Amino acid sequence: MSKITFSNKEINTLQKNPNVQRVSKRSITYTDSFKNKFMDEYLVGKLPRQIFIENGFDVDVIGMKRIEQSAYRWKKAYEKNGLIGLTDSRKTGSGRPLKRELTPSEVIERQEARIKLLEGQVELLKKLEATERRLLDASENLDPSRVYQLINETIKQNHFKRMTKYFCDLLEVSRSGYYSYLKVSAVRETREQLDLEAKKIILKAFNRRGYKKGSRSIKMILENDYNLIFSRKKIQRIMKKYGIVCPHRRANPYKKIAKATKEHQVVPNKLNREFKQGIPGKVLLTDITYLPYNGNCMAYLSTIKDASTNEILAYHVSDRIILDIATKTIQKLINNKKITLHKDAFIHSDQGSHYTSPRYQKLVKKYGLGQSMSRRGNCWDNAPQESFFGHLKDEVDYRLARTLKELKTKINHYMVYYNNYRYQWNLKKMTPIQYRNHLLVA
Repeated sequence: MSKITFSNKEINTLQKNPNVQRVSKRSITYTDSFKNKFMDEYLVGKLPRQIFIENGFDVDVIGMKRIEQSAYRWKKAYEKNGLIGLTDSRKTGSGRPLKRELTPSEVIERQEARIKLLEGQVELLKKLEATERRLLDASENLDPSRVYQLINETIKQNHFKRMTKYFCDLLEVSRSGYYSYLKVSAVRETREQLDLEAKKIILKAFNRRGYKKGSRSIKMILENDYNLIFSRKKIQRIMKKYGIVCPHRRANPYKKIAKATKEHQVVPNKLNREFKQGIPGKVLLTDITYLPYNGNCMAYLSTIKDASTNEILAYHVSDRIILDIATKTIQKLINNKKITLHKDAFIHSDQGSHYTSPRYQKLVKKYGLGQSMSRRGNCWDNAPQESFFGHLKDEVDYRLARTLKELKTKINHYMVYYNNYRYQWNLKKMTPIQYRNHLLVA
């Protein structure tokens, strides 16, 4: 027992504290609820002095020795009997054992008190156990900075102070690294705010004109349409951080080029992959692709693309894959008054039956066009055309079209977008039509 005695004024002050059950000149009897609260906070890392101060006690009045003795006594009682050991079993105010038998109501009251104390102890253990499980589950496959953030949030939300070392050891991260993480929190918050602002800008370019885009297209749109300069690395980092995903087409390893029949003629590969000759209207690429829509319906798209400018010069959509789909595309090319074909223009295709057909070849010669074909089964010989089909299928939701007319509307809209508004990295960050005009001026 501490040798400090209390004055009448100090006794009156202590008696007003709700955590005090009784006080005399030489002793203080604390309430059971305060002792329970003390142990809860002591177990999560708080110091006894801090707990007493936070609960309205003046350390200079009661003395540090009395605090230490109380903490030691309660800790021993808790280790022996749990929260029940903290219950004051003495008769109120006397300190002597109760000799008379308890009445039934008193027995019930004491049992209820013990049950509440046990329930409190179990809840505390459950809380700590649940926190451990949540931390372990959430920390799987996370980088250290994210684990540090997780520990910091857990300590703040559950008031688990002075348990940093325990949680760092539990999640196998450095405690010094955690404190370094806390020191730069202000810098990190500023950086996060800047990233969120960049995300808003990038999303505008990402969804520009209704088609999702990759980092290159986003960079070109920001430069040309918004007069903003973002590096590709920054754009890629922001996209990765916030899960902004550009659709990617899947390679089709089973794609085969149809065999030509005996009456059809294959012509030599005049192009030899020299796609970029810098002359608009000279190297023309053509092919046909499938466009399934409305569940079980099928349409077919035939296009002619300028290899030098990537501009789509003519296209035709049909619900039948007959020879007319290729010949009508040629007719649309010739009727397009906006373009001028080079005197040595030739059209390059695969060895599909449409292009080896005598009727098709006769039509091509009629309009003074040369003809070239890829090697058998080699899609790389017509790679720019295949690439265009891949981008179209990534960016157009053609499968949602209910009718052929609706599908044609979607294709028409995309062709206008592709030629006029879709900036391309390998065209000096210009659109196909801008690059065509650039080449003509040059």
